[in-house]
Amino acid sequence: MGLEGKEPLKIILCGAVQEEGEEKIGVVSVVFATQDREKEKEKIQELREQHPENYYMVYSVPLESDLTTQNHYPSIAIRKEDLQ
Repeated sequence: MGLEGKEPLKIILCGAVQEEGEEKIGVVSVVFATQDREKEKEKIQELREQHPENYYMVYSVPLESDLTTQNHYPSIAIRKEDLQ
């Protein structure tokens, strides 16, 4: 499903906790997309080095497809404990 997946589009998701005043908010975002596996490897390494406090993951995504019909699709779970 990740970098070694057969689907052509590689995307990097980032899970992070942001603070707004006294409140913590879990944010999941797509931060990079490419069809070049080498660029994806370089980018995820760079992101992990620059922002080690965040959680990054790679998904291989089929094109022209409803991702919600897949067994698993790009997502990151953020639990309440992560926000404390």
